Amino acid sequence: MTQGVYSSGRYGLPVTTEDDSDDAPVADSDAVTVGDVYDAIDAVGKPHLTPPELARKTDLSADAAREALERLAEDEEIERQDVTEVEAVFYPPDLDAVTDRERVIVFPDRHEVVVEHADQFTRAQLSQFARLVDTNRAGGAIYEIREEDVWQAPYESLDDLLATMRDVFGERSPDLEEWVRGQWERARKFRLVTHEDGYTVLEAESDDLMGNVARQKLDDDVLRAPISDSEAWVNEDKTAQLKRTLYDAGYPVRDDRELDEGDALSVELQLPLRDYQADWVQRFQEQGSGVFVGPPGSGKTVATMGVIDAVGGETLILVPSRELASQWRDELLLHTDLDESQIGEYHGGEKAIRPVTIATYRTAGMDRHRKLFDERRWGLIVYDEVQHIPADVARRSTRLQSKHRLGLTATPVREDDKEEEIFTLVGPPIGTDWSALFDAGFVQEPEVQIRQVPWSDGEIADEYVSAVGHGRRQTAATNPAKIDEIRHLLTEHPHAKALVFVEYLDQGEAISAELDAPFISGETRHARRETLFDEFRRGQRDTLVVSRVGDEGIDLPDAELAIVASGLGGSRRQGAQRAGRTMRPVGDAMLYILATRGTEEEDFVRQQMRHLASKGIKVTERDAEAVAEPESGESEADEDGVE
Repeated sequence: MTQGVYSSGRYGLPVTTEDDSDDAPVADSDAVTVGDVYDAIDAVGKPHLTPPELARKTDLSADAAREALERLAEDEEIERQDVTEVEAVFYPPDLDAVTDRERVIVFPDRHEVVVEHADQFTRAQLSQFARLVDTNRAGGAIYEIREEDVWQAPYESLDDLLATMRDVFGERSPDLEEWVRGQWERARKFRLVTHEDGYTVLEAESDDLMGNVARQKLDDDVLRAPISDSEAWVNEDKTAQLKRTLYDAGYPVRDDRELDEGDALSVELQLPLRDYQADWVQRFQEQGSGVFVGPPGSGKTVATMGVIDAVGGETLILVPSRELASQWRDELLLHTDLDESQIGEYHGGEKAIRPVTIATYRTAGMDRHRKLFDERRWGLIVYDEVQHIPADVARRSTRLQSKHRLGLTATPVREDDKEEEIFTLVGPPIGTDWSALFDAGFVQEPEVQIRQVPWSDGEIADEYVSAVGHGRRQTAATNPAKIDEIRHLLTEHPHAKALVFVEYLDQGEAISAELDAPFISGETRHARRETLFDEFRRGQRDTLVVSRVGDEGIDLPDAELAIVASGLGGSRRQGAQRAGRTMRPVGDAMLYILATRGTEEEDFVRQQMRHLASKGIKVTERDAEAVAEPESGESEADEDGVE
């Protein structure tokens, strides 16, 4: 595969430019593909190609290049045109086949991959072992392969990971593969085990690793005493600190302890698991802990009930909200043979500990309540919306002991870059390629579009220019012109059940009044909130305006249209959660994100959509349709560069 010169292009993305010395050699005319021809067309910068030009871009002779082009023309893969007194020229039947085709360019030394016009399969495969760094409006993207991406790659063997990389790259990359091999092995240098006398031991692969890494990095209160040159007795209460410290040092720790099984509980799941859900459950049983990572609508809750069935132990389920606690209770009663006497809720509204207990993170993290949870012998602790775990309140719940720990999330990303704590505190990721679920029809891929909205008038634009900090962001987010675009989008989708998301209460009230639709926020009484959501589920209401309370922990599976009028800065998690409200098993779904043109809000919404794009979902951009540019004269905003 040709590696071009790495230079700075528009939007800060690298672009490939002509570099004859780096062209991949083509051995003979029979080996020339239409892709090689398109690469040569790119290099010469014209929409057509002659045999001598192809020869210069490969190691073919002029005759061999001519034979290759004529063969491809006979196969109708390219077109031929005879020109008087000039070599015949060859060109693609459709120029878009050159300009819009997928390209994958690997930069091994930088551990980076640049892709142009990647299809969903390629984007989804890249998400298994790389992190999306940047995108542009022309279909280009940069991916970075970090150490932690290799450590957490969801593959049973190194060979499986390398096979995926070769599928994406189209060839082997020996230097990069050697680095990946080193990282894969590095993640298997330390492990926690249970000694035959019941205490916890840290094992190192070598005496050198124990002496020069573990004993140098870990405090005396973490490692109680050496057992051998490669083993140490661990303070049971400091295992989370040990994992985090060694992780930061570049050595993830495998947790193979034989923890207390907990009190037995017979649970039977009363519906079949999909093949990928059964695979998740099996992988969890083999590992003993982990995090189910899958798109909204993929059935993580059902797979968790499969784990509860398989573990057969008393279970604590931790959730971020009372609404989610109630939903878990209803799902357990509906899909398992548990009865009401076996399920308890423990939060501000109810306090009952039963064989299966559902508690909020906040309540379980309080000192006065945690003792009650510690006294129970849990076989399994489930951390729903596990991305909350790094937060101080939720983190306290990780001190609870259990044989098995299971996290659930669609978005294991945090803007404070603490997502690695999810996997060190709970377990490694277990998931399925999102594109496989889209292709199989289990989850409907939403169509995602960013709409750039002009200012409603020059006066508001001037207000943006004079504002600073949060006031500037809020002015762009609450641009009144967005209301016209929202009304237009609802008209374009007259039969869709729609959610309109806002970040600011005043904006929510204004949109609610304009659309004559209820506004649900944290100030809405719990009973009123539940009534409105239930009416929406049953089709009695077709539009709701929702604040941040709708981002997670609320079951709204039938939303067909989501419009984001304003959001939380560049939060990737919030962007994915709101898109998740449209991910359903059947039917088309749309997500529109509104951004005021020429402001920093454009960058925020692109950042919000980055997690979705990394999972293979296509994100497009276009101008608003219902709002025209203000006709007044030049404003201060024009002078300041706001378009």
